[in-house]
Amino acid sequence: MRCKKCNYYFYRMITFVLSVLALVAGYMIYGRVVERIFGPDDRVTPAVAKADGLDYIVLPNWKVFMIQFLNIAGTGPIFGAIMGAKFGPVSYLWIVFGCIFAGAVHDYMSGMLSMRHDGAGLPQLIGDYLGNATKNVMLVFTVFLLIMVGTVFVYSPAEILHSIGGSSMMWIIIIFIYYIIATMLPIDKIIGRIYPLFAFSLLFMAGALMVWLFFHWPTVPELWTHPYNVGMATQPESFTDHIFPALFITIACGAISGFHGTQTPLMARCVKSERMGRPIFYGAMITEGVVALIWATVSAWFFYGEPSPGYELIEAAKNGFHTSAPAVVNLVCKDWLGIAGAILALLGVVAAPITSGDTAFRSARLIVAEALKLDQHPIRKRLYICVPMFIVSILLLLWQIENPDGFNTIWQYFGWSNQTLSVFTLWAITVYLVRQKKPYIITMIPALFMTVVCTTFLIVSPNAFGMSMTVGYVVAACTFIVALAWFCAWYKKVKK
Repeated sequence: MRCKKCNYYFYRMITFVLSVLALVAGYMIYGRVVERIFGPDDRVTPAVAKADGLDYIVLPNWKVFMIQFLNIAGTGPIFGAIMGAKFGPVSYLWIVFGCIFAGAVHDYMSGMLSMRHDGAGLPQLIGDYLGNATKNVMLVFTVFLLIMVGTVFVYSPAEILHSIGGSSMMWIIIIFIYYIIATMLPIDKIIGRIYPLFAFSLLFMAGALMVWLFFHWPTVPELWTHPYNVGMATQPESFTDHIFPALFITIACGAISGFHGTQTPLMARCVKSERMGRPIFYGAMITEGVVALIWATVSAWFFYGEPSPGYELIEAAKNGFHTSAPAVVNLVCKDWLGIAGAILALLGVVAAPITSGDTAFRSARLIVAEALKLDQHPIRKRLYICVPMFIVSILLLLWQIENPDGFNTIWQYFGWSNQTLSVFTLWAITVYLVRQKKPYIITMIPALFMTVVCTTFLIVSPNAFGMSMTVGYVVAACTFIVALAWFCAWYKKVKK
């Protein structure tokens, strides 16, 4: 009887356990391969060569890792994984393979390239390898994306804080005041002091939930038994129910995210040695993947697992999943982790998005300053850049509040813009590797894949061209052929 019971428990959550082990192995094996391809050495880093006490400051390695993790994570791997759970266990594959072979490579290479280019921002890096015309387009595109990040990460925290006390507008004003302060002060004054604490909170929350999962050891759908949500795969209600391309846009930060490329230069300006690139940049992305796996499993238990917790909020969302991701986080943490969970949930759905917002504005300030060659030491010159950005953000926020579906509309555009930025970053890194005569295949394949994903999403999204899925797939195939042919023609020209 005991053996049967042991076997019964043994054959649970196998996909989850194997996925976590795969991420760890990916860091140990493929991460080292990527590191050797780039070839870090003992040259002086920008944090030392350009130390200015404002943005270029040497910070302890553990602190740089924690800040990098919070910068790229926030609530992205949580919300994305929760919303991506509707696709079923196939989401595990995207998190694992996307993280190891695309996201972590993207983050490591962009961070290391920034260090090799004196801490240059993402548009400058893209311009160096894809041309000035692309650089100018990406400059506007990136700054607007970062402003959207700051905007979407104001509304939900303000609404949650409003439920505790005060008006939403009051909290919005308070959050914007914090944004202004954090964006303009030296990086070690606020970000360097409180970010590690928030990062630890997110890691502790994820670790506590993993322990809880192993303690209860629930039965959830496995990849080889129910690879996807059959209802959504066979009778999708909208384009967002199609695994391709919606899954790869929904789960972004837990697999690959262009936003990360705007954040890695912040820490590239604070790293003392290039040899710390793999644990900081590649390692932070792998850690984020583990967090995404945990929340994907938690969501899978609530939606498809046995025994089901039976929460009305979750049960009502099984057919289509329209439940708010912050509501799921609050529900899970409060019920599973008690008072500590309630505190962690508050930090997760309030503090984490706010910190993502302020680093987004900080990145935007530095990118604009780099483009205009504007010295950032005088406070008034920082204000020259920050004030217009905050005005645009406030206008977007007001539009979002006045329109009932404003948040979802901005979020969809943010999701597509986010992944599109990763496309340009991956192609820029591919060009760099070709010029350095290094194995460029490690970024060319992810670049081709994400190019097809973003093109398809643009074609079928109702907020863009709104065409049928059939047309979208035909365009996707054509995009793949054109992109590959274009690269091959360029490669042939370079070789000659």
